[in-house]
Amino acid sequence: MSTIRVSNLSMSKFLAYGSILLIAAICLIVFPGNSSAHGYVEGPASRAALCKSGQNTNCGPIVYEPQSLEAPKGFPAAGPADGKIASANGAYPELDEQSATRWSKVNISAGTNTFTWKLTANHATTSWKYYITKANWNPNAVLTRDSFDLTPFCSVNYPGTQPPFSYSDTCNVPARSGYQVILAVWEIADTPNAFYNVIDVNFSGSNPVDTQAPSAPAALSSTGQTSTSVSLAWNASTDNVGVTGYQVFNGSSLVTTVSSSTLTYSVSGLTANTAYSFSVKAIDAAGNVSNASNSVSVTTSAPVGNDTQAPTAPSGLHVMGTPTSSSMQLMWNASTDNVGVTGYRIYNGTTLVTSVSGSTTDYTVTGLSASTAYTFNVYAFDAANNQSTVSTVNGRTATAPTNPAWAANTAYTAGTLVSYNGSVYECRQPHTSLIGWEPTNVPSLWLLK
Repeated sequence: MSTIRVSNLSMSKFLAYGSILLIAAICLIVFPGNSSAHGYVEGPASRAALCKSGQNTNCGPIVYEPQSLEAPKGFPAAGPADGKIASANGAYPELDEQSATRWSKVNISAGTNTFTWKLTANHATTSWKYYITKANWNPNAVLTRDSFDLTPFCSVNYPGTQPPFSYSDTCNVPARSGYQVILAVWEIADTPNAFYNVIDVNFSGSNPVDTQAPSAPAALSSTGQTSTSVSLAWNASTDNVGVTGYQVFNGSSLVTTVSSSTLTYSVSGLTANTAYSFSVKAIDAAGNVSNASNSVSVTTSAPVGNDTQAPTAPSGLHVMGTPTSSSMQLMWNASTDNVGVTGYRIYNGTTLVTSVSGSTTDYTVTGLSASTAYTFNVYAFDAANNQSTVSTVNGRTATAPTNPAWAANTAYTAGTLVSYNGSVYECRQPHTSLIGWEPTNVPSLWLLK
């Protein structure tokens, strides 16, 4: 009997220690640097990974969670729809934009290559598969199943266990030339989903990989300025293969990327009577970036002293879509001004909510009360602080949601409605929730209604 009691006591201690370790492991999985989801290819860097690092621009919210590209598994018979392959079914639509020059490329050669995944939650795994675009694919059309060879060039079965947080496959990549896209698919064992990453790569055929950057743009100059803008011009760069575009910088911040045929740009939305420093870099199809051009320092003009003309009122002010119980989206038409519209002021009644730039024509007001009528006023203003007459719109927030509140450790089916932080969300895909998978954190799983 004493032996049995000792064994039970030992077992109790074991279970207690095991529970502590399990909780710690779950915390590491669920809260990896505040990420809520699961994994992405970091080498060769995927489209989403290059968005996170800043080499791809205008990517949308994927820059904060490149690990969240999740859609039903079973590609090519199932999985994300044609035209939404890069975004894993449209949750991050910017990733589906496709042209020969839209995305930075990673240099690659045919033959043996290693694909490395960075996992933020190492789910039990069924397989890893890798597909590549056909030799004659159209890089200026959206990605569809017809873009790819639908037999994976590399397929690795996995025994249903959890892989390490850094996982690699060594694959034999088929011969291609020029710009191609590789689709990497990580299939999960215990959910109906998989993770989809596209990798923009540049092959050189039988020639060495293009590692030569273009020459720096020469003779950058300012061709004029106003109180809110600076016009720039530069001479064309050269490259051993070909320049595909130019990056314009305000200090260290990327303002925009223009095509290789564009040698001028007007930087707008600046502050009057303020010093700025601009530079330009050239890029090629292999993602090589030139050294910076010469820097140009420009001080915007002072506000025009005799400018007394106010902008026109923002026309067409309306509530966009259906208000939630706590928010309302406002939208309006751009105002005009004899010099230039600097921004818009948005008021909740007589209380200033915020000011937005002159290029912004919508704003979502949050923190509102349910079932409440509101009056919003929007004014345009210019650099001389002339303010337009008011545009007004009335709206009413929705009734507080009666749907059950989202909860962790709950099995949800597609179409289920839940409430979270005063808003209603619809489940996109069947899953069992975890702490950290709140609807605001995982747009691939929840759709804001």
